[in-house]
Amino acid sequence: RSSWLLLAPLLTPPVPVITAPPCSLCPEGAHRFQWIRNLVPEFGISSSHVKVLSSPAEFYELLKVQIKTAKQRVVMASLYLGTGLLEQELVDCLEESLEKSLQAKGSPNLRVSILLDYTRGSRGRKNSRTMLVPLLQRFPEQVRVSLFHTPNLRGLLRLLIPERLNETIGLQHIKVYLFDDNVILSGANLSDLYFTNRQDRYVLLQDSPEIADFFTELVDAIGDVSLQLQQDDTVQMMEGMVHPYQGDKVAYCETANRRVMEVINSARTRQELLHAKTFHSSQQGSSLLSQQGSQASGALKPEPDTWIYPLIQMKPFGIQIDEMVTETLLTEAERDARIYLTTGYFNLTQAYMDLILGTRAEYRILLASPEVNGFFGAKGVAGAIPAAYVYIEHQFYSEVCYLHQQERVQLQEYSRAGWTFHAKGLWLYLAGSDLPCLTLIGSPNFGYRSVHRDLEAQVAIVTENRALQQQLHQEQEQLYLCSGVVSSATFKQPNRYVKLWVKLVTPLIKNFF
Repeated sequence: RSSWLLLAPLLTPPVPVITAPPCSLCPEGAHRFQWIRNLVPEFGISSSHVKVLSSPAEFYELLKVQIKTAKQRVVMASLYLGTGLLEQELVDCLEESLEKSLQAKGSPNLRVSILLDYTRGSRGRKNSRTMLVPLLQRFPEQVRVSLFHTPNLRGLLRLLIPERLNETIGLQHIKVYLFDDNVILSGANLSDLYFTNRQDRYVLLQDSPEIADFFTELVDAIGDVSLQLQQDDTVQMMEGMVHPYQGDKVAYCETANRRVMEVINSARTRQELLHAKTFHSSQQGSSLLSQQGSQASGALKPEPDTWIYPLIQMKPFGIQIDEMVTETLLTEAERDARIYLTTGYFNLTQAYMDLILGTRAEYRILLASPEVNGFFGAKGVAGAIPAAYVYIEHQFYSEVCYLHQQERVQLQEYSRAGWTFHAKGLWLYLAGSDLPCLTLIGSPNFGYRSVHRDLEAQVAIVTENRALQQQLHQEQEQLYLCSGVVSSATFKQPNRYVKLWVKLVTPLIKNFF
């Protein structure tokens, strides 16, 4: 059964159908996932360019080093930028690099583009905007700060809903950090917790110009339909652009869809042509070499053993690529395949739950225990959110038991004193394999918000290289080592008591967190 045929009914018109070469031409095993390139660009790279990071401190140090050494571009997309000393140090690194670029001979080459969420980035008197305004004032020609505002927060709702709660309607949730041709994909935001004791996932793609170009164009596209931060801390739309909450909602969403799909489709076309050219070159390689000598061999890149697929999810704009690919991966996972799936906020969509409970693969699902939930100890109503997650987890576990699936579907809770848990993604182990050949890494949490409300991006990394597979396996093992298996006894512990009002309210509000 073709994975591509499974996707066909779900496709939106902007995604053209490309006839892929027969699978018999593809390497067996790891690269059975070439159907994904029917939806998004496929970037073939060497596994030596991929580095998996393991700690917040490593992530933070890498950000600083990359900012300081960037010569052409720094592009950062995040939910928000924090306001502490560590975040100020990042801003200082940006200022230092921009200053260096300004002092260099000729016109300054370094360009900095930052994309954040408007509501989260505007929260409080000291916020992401006030942190970045000095850069705009000092380097107006080199710095751009875009603040995405969901088109679903408008009119009376926008006037009535208070700060913090307004973030439940929809957010810019993409986390990508790129410096010249180096790209970091993560689920981590630019905040001190994510640099110290909030566990996430991080992968560095080095010397990958095509991937860096793609994410630069994607951030530019979202930036173009976002509010632009000004030097006096006001915001305004680019000239000729529809306003996200004052303008016509349908027109705004159509414009945004067109801009983002242009990026995806033009990159896909470029990569298809490159793939065809490379394939043709490899077929003609021997005759070319005999005619052109060693020069030709020097120009040929090594064969890729790793493939990167960017998966975008922007339901407000009618873009559902990540959802389609994730659902197909879960559907197609064979008996005895193992899927390790992790999320900091366990609130799976009904479709994902049905696929996990109704398909044949083994699942090991890692989620946050209440004490390492990011909302643990929060003031007001937010303090009840960990209990709501416990309730959702208990309901799912009860369903697993009812269907006698406890052996096949196992829940595990991450627990680590003094830490919180924010890691998300999955690792896929084919039947009979002790190493993963595919991972998903990025911003989505596999919940309703990720699928329906927020702007999300992750990458599927598919590799045949055993050393990279080992890196991914070690990353998975390191996270799961800090966990305990969930059983019926788990929910009898005193700290798992869920108040009646939380049980009653959770079904009504679960689509907002």
